[in-house]
Amino acid sequence: MKHALIILCSAVAFAAPLVHAGAGHDHGPKHGGIVRDAGKLTFELMAKADALTLHVTDHDKPVATDGAKAQVTFYSGSEKTVVALEPAGENRMAAKGSFKVGVGVRAALAITLPGKAESKVTFNLK
Repeated sequence: MKHALIILCSAVAFAAPLVHAGAGHDHGPKHGGIVRDAGKLTFELMAKADALTLHVTDHDKPVATDGAKAQVTFYSGSEKTVVALEPAGENRMAAKGSFKVGVGVRAALAITLPGKAESKVTFNLK
């Protein structure tokens, strides 16, 4: 009987819908990019062959990027490319150039916003 109860409780726990601790926090892309979280901050990276754009939010509210420092390191096979991002508006950082952004490429972001500790996230490009 004890084993049946354990199995039943386990089945109910796995069947229950998952609830995100940050209710009201939409994790989907708002700009067509790839989304990653680091603490309270959400980063959305849009990586194109000629431009990179990073959007920064805190619970869907824009986070000012004036004075921020950021770089993206691309890893593609044995190649490594480091790109500096510059503030580009309310909650954006950007870079223009020629970037390898295909399937299998990994992009590691390191960003320091004014008055905050450095945040690091990794994006696997599609």
